[in-house]
Amino acid sequence: MGQLLNSVEGTLLLLNNLTFYGFPTKTSEFHQPKSCSFFRRKTAKLWKFRSVRSSLQGGLEVKDRVNSSNEFKANCCDEGEMEPFPHIQTLRKFPKKELVEKVVMVRFDSTNLLREEDLDWSSQSVSSAVFTIKYLHEAGAKIILVSDWRKKTNSKLVNVESVAEIIHDNLFVPDILSSVIQHKVVAIKCNYSDVLPKMEVLKKEDIFLIENLSKFKEEVANCSKFAELLSSGVDIFVNDSFSQSHKILASTVGIARFCSACMAGFHFEESLCQLKKAARTNKRPYVAIIGGANLHDKAAALSFLVSRCDGLVFLGMMSFQIMHALGLSIPSNLVEPGAYQAALDIIQFAHDRNIPILYPKDFWCMNEHLPEKMRKFPSHRILDGWLPVDLGPRSLDELNSVLVKCKKILWIGPVKFKFSGQCADGASKLAQTLNELSQRNCDITVVGNMACKAMVMESKSILVNDMIENASVVWEFFKGRTLPGVMALDRAYPFEIDWKSAYSNPAQPLVVDIGSGSGLFLLGMARRRKDLNFLGLEINTKLVRRCMDSVHHYGIRNGYFIATNATSTFRSIVSSYPGELVLVSIQCPNPDFNKPEHRWRMLQRSLIEAVVDLLAHDGKVFLQSDIEAVAVRMKELFLKNGKGKLTLWNDQHHAKMNRRAWFEENPFGVMSDWEQHVIDRGYPMYRLMLSKSPVSNDVAVAGE
Repeated sequence: MGQLLNSVEGTLLLLNNLTFYGFPTKTSEFHQPKSCSFFRRKTAKLWKFRSVRSSLQGGLEVKDRVNSSNEFKANCCDEGEMEPFPHIQTLRKFPKKELVEKVVMVRFDSTNLLREEDLDWSSQSVSSAVFTIKYLHEAGAKIILVSDWRKKTNSKLVNVESVAEIIHDNLFVPDILSSVIQHKVVAIKCNYSDVLPKMEVLKKEDIFLIENLSKFKEEVANCSKFAELLSSGVDIFVNDSFSQSHKILASTVGIARFCSACMAGFHFEESLCQLKKAARTNKRPYVAIIGGANLHDKAAALSFLVSRCDGLVFLGMMSFQIMHALGLSIPSNLVEPGAYQAALDIIQFAHDRNIPILYPKDFWCMNEHLPEKMRKFPSHRILDGWLPVDLGPRSLDELNSVLVKCKKILWIGPVKFKFSGQCADGASKLAQTLNELSQRNCDITVVGNMACKAMVMESKSILVNDMIENASVVWEFFKGRTLPGVMALDRAYPFEIDWKSAYSNPAQPLVVDIGSGSGLFLLGMARRRKDLNFLGLEINTKLVRRCMDSVHHYGIRNGYFIATNATSTFRSIVSSYPGELVLVSIQCPNPDFNKPEHRWRMLQRSLIEAVVDLLAHDGKVFLQSDIEAVAVRMKELFLKNGKGKLTLWNDQHHAKMNRRAWFEENPFGVMSDWEQHVIDRGYPMYRLMLSKSPVSNDVAVAGE
């Protein structure tokens, strides 16, 4: 190792970072629900129980009894632990310098930027969506915008010409998107076989808009060929359309397979943070206000809320399904088909947890034959011929008395009945109440387009980033389903790394060994070269713990190991290191010859491009395997995806090469555990070195 390290002027380094071993974890992690036992019951008895207060009359009276995790689990049936959100790569944390002259495709939300009414620039969704595009433009990227839109989004939107400027006889037609972004946006009309513009067109302009994706059936079908065409020439994909993250589309999921980096834009990231916040139980009492209808379809999501909250308040059409399951008299036209059993299960689950399920006490109703005639009715005594249109005064008063005791409130779904207008007075009064509570340090999250509009109209203090306009995404997530749009993005290392605690001198050059195994190579290197820092990235947590035990035992201060999947997290980890990355090694990866499509899964394009982007000038990549085909394939993949910045490197002064250009000996003088095993058995190793920039082989080696 000494000779080779001297030849690259000591710039080799091993990433010495904090591992899961002994590293603090984040608090308030969110877990996804597993099915509870009551959903597996074939029947459920109709019963009335005193412990569940079945109206708003008695207030919430929630006991702060869920203080310990053990007690919470005991009260949550058998739901067990749930998977946390994946830590995804975001534009906010992506190195800005890596965006220069890159072609970046941005999937934006047309309901944010192309809505018909005047844009509310105080809205976080609008400002963050615009900021994503401006941020990329200022960073020097070429931007290609994609989205889908329909007339209901904006009646003026017919085709791409009505959204972006069209170049025609050197004249520019005024458009919607250019005025929103305040930069010229050039429209691209395309066919299925020719989606993206030629590269010479990209050199002339900075921001483009692709034809309306709703015109392509391949978009909804997540057609792989269409996604590949869509991504042709694209370096980086930025998803900023959180409202589509519950769908599987070519422009949100399929495209991620073909780009070197896939990350969340500012709007997407902020919306995801709000979704995490809604599921967090960091404040008590926590109550969910549930509006809208379709209880049967949302049963799994409601069971999740029962498992997390200290009480549920049902408003809108769902409240009648709860009353019906409790045996109260409900007009037949208000009963949702198929919702009875689901409502019983939810009530039973709430009873098992000893939390209240509440519903309105009275309603304003209109006469079926005389719509202008209004009358108040108790919730369970609505006469035939009368239809509920809004919450009654007693319901609103008692709702206020319940909410005033809460420290955290989730409002999801409209306070609306199928017979009422677009915006009921009850929604306005509820928004006023939540506005007042937000000023008293109550944590408020509002979900759904109508609920958010009510809050904007009535609230003066609630933060705009406490609202999620698209309720479908939230309902799908509460049902325990993964969000395809989130899962398609690159993973990021979940923690901020304190390099000063990892290394005695974090400014030293860094060497990273991907797939460090038992750490024999890195530990040996760290003891030889005190002027370098060494980092091992290994997916096997047990091996990492053993390596860290050795680090602590021998007092090594320039070596560290992290338990992670380097294919996904290499960029997010190494980009934060304060020194230079001078060497990356991949030694003896284990290919699966029985599954050719998975054989080279570790060496994805995204990993190779991250290595090349972060490697210092004249930095090296060391590859070796005991299987020649593996070594050859690794070399081919690095040269193919290395952006033309990698060349084969030979050190004629110190490294002996055989006729096929393999190093005959390990150039570092330190072997990995598997390499030692292969050599002891008398088998050959196939080794090669790549350099980020061409280096003349006859240049004198530094230090000689």
